[in-house]
Amino acid sequence: MSIFNSVGIYVVLDVNSPADGEHIDRSNPGSTYTAEYLEHVFTMIEAFKDYPNTLAFFSGNEIMNAMDTAEANPPYIRALTREMKSYIANHANRTIPVGYSAADVREILADTHAYLQCDNSQDDSEDMSRSDFLGLNSYSWCGSDATFETAGYDKLVEMFSNSTIPVFFSEYGCNEVQPRTFDEVPTLYGEKMTVMSGGLIFEWTQEENNYGIVDAYANGTVHLRGDYDALAEKYGGLNMTLIENHNTTATGLKPPKCSAGLISDAGLSQDFDIPSAPSGVAALISSGVSNAPKGSIVPVTKTSVELPVYATSGGKISGLEISPAEGSGRKNGGLTTAEPEASSSATGSGNASETSPSSSSNSGNDDNSDESDSAEAANSGSDDDSSAAAGRVMLANGAALAALVGFAMFAL
Repeated sequence: MSIFNSVGIYVVLDVNSPADGEHIDRSNPGSTYTAEYLEHVFTMIEAFKDYPNTLAFFSGNEIMNAMDTAEANPPYIRALTREMKSYIANHANRTIPVGYSAADVREILADTHAYLQCDNSQDDSEDMSRSDFLGLNSYSWCGSDATFETAGYDKLVEMFSNSTIPVFFSEYGCNEVQPRTFDEVPTLYGEKMTVMSGGLIFEWTQEENNYGIVDAYANGTVHLRGDYDALAEKYGGLNMTLIENHNTTATGLKPPKCSAGLISDAGLSQDFDIPSAPSGVAALISSGVSNAPKGSIVPVTKTSVELPVYATSGGKISGLEISPAEGSGRKNGGLTTAEPEASSSATGSGNASETSPSSSSNSGNDDNSDESDSAEAANSGSDDDSSAAAGRVMLANGAALAALVGFAMFAL
């Protein structure tokens, strides 16, 4: 986290994990919405709330992934959001937004957005159960033949045109057509998609699901894949002036009051009677989690990259080091790439490192997955790079986007 902060990378953390008792079970949300679960959530907040580059928290990832999960779960997503925002208000020294990452299931997407963004307060008080943003895991743009219309981006613009909360792609990067060319990037950051707030490419390291933009090996070496180069090229051609302009229309919109009339399909919950917090949670929100690990920024003293990194050509990249962010337009300095070695050590022992896969609507590795995460966010903050093995990353100046285990990061 300290390294990320030093180079201008912000973090969005999913407070859930696939482990038992650490997520809402979409098949029976009421049975898993317990004080023990919420203590886990609050512990994650404690671990990251003091980092200045913690941008936001995800309350959940793809809890609703089909129509048959859309009835019981929405009230619990709002209840979780309420508890998280209340805990942050009591124990953080600043406001940290809380939002939800949705699966791109078009039959429930508009209603999901309507349910989570509306104002459910009974008076002029703040509605703590309202989501501050919506992430969307979308893989609808596949290959160079896809267009704004065939990918359904036009429908998304129409759907979110009057959104009162930011909406962005919390995952994207279809891999059905290889090699990936990322032709959606100029469109996502172009004039037609100004209602969207960018996105996060899935994912950083290559896994069995074949979404990685780098190969990471057991001996610590990294080999850039063709996907990395294609993505970097697309980022390099973006109009940063357009991206940095804010949507003045959206800032003046007010959320509608919650009502059953906002929901178009009877399959998604129209119940805005949000569940009460489980017994004991009010005390946790008031007093805080005892003995929770708390991360904090430490000086970054090791700035050179000591482990080998290889270009797609096989040549070793030299001159890699981190330096403090100086805003957009910062160059890569003195990087050079050597000729490919006769026997590249990038392959090391020949076995890719066994890092845990990130959440993806394609891999089924959402909060409800049986896969277990290897990265423990609560252990981060003890040194410069303790959390560097986990997260979704957008490197500054458009060098690369990544999705790793546990949380999302992106540079504004």
